[in-house]
Amino acid sequence: MNRRTAWENIINHRQSDMVIKDLDGCPQSSLEWDCAKMLKEYMGIEGHESLAHNGVDERILQALNIDTRGVGYELQPASPLAKQVSETERIDPWGIRRKFTGLYWDIIESPLRGATVSDLEKYPFPKIDDIDPNEMDLIIKEAKYLYEQTDYIICAKHPVYGVFEMGCWMCGFDDFLLKMALDEEFVFRFFDIFYEYQKGITELYYKELGKYIHYTSSGDDFAMQLNTFMSVDMFDRMIKPYFKDRITLTKTFTDAKFLHHSCGTVHSLIPSLIDAGVDILNPIQPVTDLMSPKTLKNDFGGKIVFHGGLDTQQVLPFGTKETIEKEVDNLLSVMQPNGGYIFAAAHNLQGDVPPENIAAMFKAAEAFGK
Repeated sequence: MNRRTAWENIINHRQSDMVIKDLDGCPQSSLEWDCAKMLKEYMGIEGHESLAHNGVDERILQALNIDTRGVGYELQPASPLAKQVSETERIDPWGIRRKFTGLYWDIIESPLRGATVSDLEKYPFPKIDDIDPNEMDLIIKEAKYLYEQTDYIICAKHPVYGVFEMGCWMCGFDDFLLKMALDEEFVFRFFDIFYEYQKGITELYYKELGKYIHYTSSGDDFAMQLNTFMSVDMFDRMIKPYFKDRITLTKTFTDAKFLHHSCGTVHSLIPSLIDAGVDILNPIQPVTDLMSPKTLKNDFGGKIVFHGGLDTQQVLPFGTKETIEKEVDNLLSVMQPNGGYIFAAAHNLQGDVPPENIAAMFKAAEAFGK
């Protein structure tokens, strides 16, 4: 069985005699820079050779027999707000001030903290015309080559942020969550403004790219480690309408499956995500009983495809080769029957994960997935 036949079986909840293994297919299945560097050294790979736009080195993907390839990235609009303050500090096109803290560009200043509806009307939000349309040419060229000349499963990495996370970033999590409870007028107006931008990006991104991909991603964290940021009722009333419209619009341009990423315990929101049109849920963060592979498979198997699930908080950083092999075997024995599962770690792999453990997880998946 080849990769694409296996893919069709898996996403249609049919048994496959091989597992699809993802590394760097979607933005939340990748390697952080220091982790990738250590893995290259461990595997004896020298020099620089990577897919376009900072993807994981192609030689790593081939050595681990990875079945997916990611194309594209979040498109960045031109903006008078954008500014490089220093080597470790910058302001992005949305006016969010970020500081590099050793691994991520963390937010240190949110431009709409304490803002009112009238402030929204005056704020210089980026527009779709601020995106260079020629930026898509390289992305489409790469996707076309991979789709026509290889048998890999192609994912278009999402081109735009989610409405909820953008609200939290621009206002600050505490301020925006308070607004969701006490100032719905502000929240809905913010969502309306940002969704207009999302719609323009969606058409620009998928109109030509859509025919060369098998799945695409979105990212918006709706949950924390142990629970969601909001009730199901609040999610369904305030966020789901925009999210569902975005997915519906995306699917007018492509037959690709829609993967959504949310960290944390999202179990209570999964029925809403399915109704919104999510085909694949990432990352199956196994931090509570509700998010255990067994619970998810029992409750939602056959209704949504799961992606990820190998723990990145304890197992991969601190486990032995034998521990990892056992965890992979257990994960696949639960999730693989009757399709509906794509193998990956529970999130991006950071520098605390030894390279030998990364190699072990994919070798184990190759062995136990057949």
